[in-house]
Amino acid sequence: MFLIVGLGNPGKFYSNNRHNIGYKIVDNIRAIYDFPDFQKKFKSEFSKTELFKKIIFIIKPTTFMNNSGIALKEIKSFYNIDINNIYVIHDEIDLDQGRVKVKKGGSHNGHNGLKSIDKLIGKNYNRVRIGVSRPSKIYEENVDENISSWVLSDFTSNEKDQWLDNTINYVSEMIISLIKSQSGFCDKNV
Repeated sequence: MFLIVGLGNPGKFYSNNRHNIGYKIVDNIRAIYDFPDFQKKFKSEFSKTELFKKIIFIIKPTTFMNNSGIALKEIKSFYNIDINNIYVIHDEIDLDQGRVKVKKGGSHNGHNGLKSIDKLIGKNYNRVRIGVSRPSKIYEENVDENISSWVLSDFTSNEKDQWLDNTINYVSEMIISLIKSQSGFCDKNV
């Protein structure tokens, strides 16, 4: 059994936020691989299917970002999912826009969703880090480096055209490929 978790905040107000890139990728995985419609379960939007003779769950926790671990703990405990088979997709300000890194375990690096998960299930899950960068790295003029405001602001149309859509598609296929092969890590600019 494998669990793919897209981090984000529920509701239309947050749907285009940088913080919701995990939700966007899980939605894309559901569409590409023909998962059933989401159900409300495990304090999440939940779906499951079988691919390559493996059961795969996808969830979007509805607990809000800072309490993401609550949803993960529920589903992990219910199905007894091995922590090595959990992939958590999240925004990463310390990676350039569109850069993708997958790593096992590590620090939460100040990410409140990861802090919650680390506290409730441990740290040795797979982290799929999607670069959204920092405003100071994108804009040349002096800008407000308020990270909360940045990750809770919407992607621009330029970001969508330049890297966002390609990254969503790439990561959606990459995660399923990793599960199919049960190995491999990546570091790629899309």
